[in-house]
Amino acid sequence: MGAIGRIFVGIRYLARQDPPRRRLIVDKDDTFLVSYPKSGNTWVRLLLANLIHPEEAVTLTGADRLIPSVDGQSRRYFEQMPRPRVIKSHYPFCETYKRVIYVVRDPRDIAVSQYHFQIKRRVLDDGFPIDKFITGFVAGEVCPYGSWGENVASWMGARTGDSNFLVVRYEDLLRQTYYELNRIAVLLQMNAIEERLRLAVEHSTAEQMRKMEKQEGRLWASTKDTRQDIPFIRAATDGQWQSALSPSSVQKIEAAWGHLMLIFGYKLAYGVAQEKASRISNFLPGFPGVEMRAAALSAQATVS
Repeated sequence: MGAIGRIFVGIRYLARQDPPRRRLIVDKDDTFLVSYPKSGNTWVRLLLANLIHPEEAVTLTGADRLIPSVDGQSRRYFEQMPRPRVIKSHYPFCETYKRVIYVVRDPRDIAVSQYHFQIKRRVLDDGFPIDKFITGFVAGEVCPYGSWGENVASWMGARTGDSNFLVVRYEDLLRQTYYELNRIAVLLQMNAIEERLRLAVEHSTAEQMRKMEKQEGRLWASTKDTRQDIPFIRAATDGQWQSALSPSSVQKIEAAWGHLMLIFGYKLAYGVAQEKASRISNFLPGFPGVEMRAAALSAQATVS
């Protein structure tokens, strides 16, 4: 960076126009919506924005404004936000985040979603081998927030059993959106009446989000500088990995994180090594269902 660039950065910092990232000053009543990228954070953010602000017709750009990312708005913006704040983040464990909604998704589906998004962002060319991408994905080389395993384990290892730490599976949101959104409302200490929950769900469907993307694709921060011929909102479902990934790619992901995946109830196609099965009884002892999933892991450990 040249001298002019350094001066510009310094002016932005003094004017508090730089994004806070991990330096955000956190208030005690803040809530953080955290996930590894492509885990469904955009959808949950829209659900929450519609739930918290029923008076607005929330769009994708509106959700950015109402539930901003620590990487996407300035320090001044966060200082001026009305309280209490709900804030988006993709970072691994941050000790200053006291109340957290952590969205988790099957890493095999995340890999497929990230692959297509990197093509949309022009980081990868059309036809780039997905098997080659998976190698970098598992190594944590395709994302600035570490690997899926590093990100998930950092939060689960530090916060499991904490009443202010709520884990929400993307797959559960797909199947029982109303119920999972109500769980989030309870954490936020909201008296969310049934009608308010219902409307938030109706206004945040994949179909609605696709319409919003068509209208705001060239304006929304996540898509404005990307290819407009490739959608950001894709299938919005689970299990895509079964047809998109080769057996070798699936094996790479499961070999790296199979013991973590089973904690969340994700069935493995190839099993994991026996020595990893013994870890689960000591890992995340307060996580709901861990005993059941430990048994499942032991049962699968001998599968080759």
